Amino acid sequence: MNRRTFISTSAAALSATQLRAKAPTPYGHVDHVIMIWLGGGAAQIDTWDPKRKSDPLGKKPGSYYDRIPTVVPGVKVVEHLPQCAQVMDRMTVLRTVNHNIVDEHAAASYHMHTGRMISGTVRYPSVGAVVASETAPLAEAIPKYVVIGYPSPMRDPGFLGAKAGYLYLTDTVKGPQGFTRPRHIHDARYERRKQLLTEQQTVRVANRNFTVYDEAIAESLRLAGPEFMNTFDLSGESPELRESYGDEFGQRCLMARRLCERGVRFIEVSHNLNFMNGTGWDTHKKGQLNQHLLIREMDRAISTLVRDLEKRNMLDRTLIVTNTEFGRPAGFDGAGGRGHHSKAFSLLLAGGGLNHCGAIGHTDELAQKILHYPISIPDFHATIYASMGIDPRKVLYDGDRPVPITDGGIPITRLFS
Repeated sequence: MNRRTFISTSAAALSATQLRAKAPTPYGHVDHVIMIWLGGGAAQIDTWDPKRKSDPLGKKPGSYYDRIPTVVPGVKVVEHLPQCAQVMDRMTVLRTVNHNIVDEHAAASYHMHTGRMISGTVRYPSVGAVVASETAPLAEAIPKYVVIGYPSPMRDPGFLGAKAGYLYLTDTVKGPQGFTRPRHIHDARYERRKQLLTEQQTVRVANRNFTVYDEAIAESLRLAGPEFMNTFDLSGESPELRESYGDEFGQRCLMARRLCERGVRFIEVSHNLNFMNGTGWDTHKKGQLNQHLLIREMDRAISTLVRDLEKRNMLDRTLIVTNTEFGRPAGFDGAGGRGHHSKAFSLLLAGGGLNHCGAIGHTDELAQKILHYPISIPDFHATIYASMGIDPRKVLYDGDRPVPITDGGIPITRLFS
């Protein structure tokens, strides 16, 4: 590139950025977000952005699978996403997501959840925590943020505090951790414990620490009641519907739909616990060989979730998001798997009343370099916030320190009608 071309290209890019920054923020009317976490780093070239196919021995860089068309003209996905291909008109793949965080799982996962790098001075809140903090409750005594997966710092409320925290469960059988009374605690013993707690609370000296603790106890007792806990009992759903969702991951998506119906604002569903291929989405070495098992499971669950929400007139009020820490390069490592690649990868948005178009952005012939419409992580987060009517330019405060909700993120305006 010569000097004149460089200057003109840079000026055009700066001008486009300035125009985006000055454009009014679009807002949607979403009530709920279901964020599906593909922990490990899902390969864009093997899912939503397939390119030329590799040779049978995996020596030539390329997709591991064949491509198939979708209901959106010109948009293709891999052969193991046939059900999603049929509802692609209710979805948009963001094919040009990128970040500059080191291609290491913990740092990249934290960044994808908070939009920031790990800091020694600020505990940044996750997207779910911001949603919990910035939205009004939809129902009384219902948590606004639920995680179906293990707790971790990347999901934490950070400086927003416990009120923006989450309720979590690790599977669809046991329900939320700590909310089910042990079998040996019979009713009479339970009531005695409640009475003792009440007596202790009445004699405490007024203290903010005790007050926060007592509020948390009261909230826990409300949530542990049968009205909310019935949400986690999937036996009331028809066998046909449960079968259509698939195995454990699909049942988590079904539970997420039920949580939306109860008024939960943000549900994160983890899809990295069922290592059907031996490695999950972290497809190093032999994990690549059976990656299709994960892709098929995802295809079945997400497509069913879209149709189920649509049938219940909830799809336009529920935004489905897939998130992952980075993508994968087109080439294979010595053991036949793929490494890490954060310079261009794919995330998915579905439902949410957005103006879906199948896919946004273009990458090169190996899905590794962005050719058109780069999307930053702050832009990705800003789009989620704007869909819920949250101003992505709002400033939060860590004590006296101002912290913008996003690090200069701008919503993808073409998704808003």
